[in-house]
Amino acid sequence: MPKSLLLLLFVPCAALAAPAGPHAATPTREHFAPPGWEGSYRELHYSPVVRIGDRVIVSGIPTPDGADDEAKARALFVELRKHLRSAGADLDDVVELQSFHVARDQAEFRERIAPVLKAHREFFKGHYPAWTAVAVSGLYSKGATFELRAEAVIGSGKAPRATIGKP
Repeated sequence: MPKSLLLLLFVPCAALAAPAGPHAATPTREHFAPPGWEGSYRELHYSPVVRIGDRVIVSGIPTPDGADDEAKARALFVELRKHLRSAGADLDDVVELQSFHVARDQAEFRERIAPVLKAHREFFKGHYPAWTAVAVSGLYSKGATFELRAEAVIGSGKAPRATIGKP
């Protein structure tokens, strides 16, 4: 095939793939606040949930009141689900978690994270997000013993695949 014909075939295809203008590929950014969290945006000036295209970022959610740390952890994952749903995502779409645990030392940290690990196993059964857990000296919310933040990609939980070697 002559080079000129190849060039004619390539140019129109490349033109179709290119964005139409400098902002054509710019994703939208939407801010969400589940019921009861509106004050975070209006008074504290942060978004509880931000959606950029199919990416959803959930700001840190502090532990709610509860009978014990295990009940608090379960309630926290329920609250995370509400935050995600406000932007069109769900727990299956979570690709990363970050948790912050008030602890003075390694032993207390391990004690504090144990109920969170138990609740995590209840809410993430088929596949698991990346997760970073950090010990901290304190959190903004008075009385909170831990806080959870997350990132999700809408639709990514529909057909997850784990390519993990056998032990």
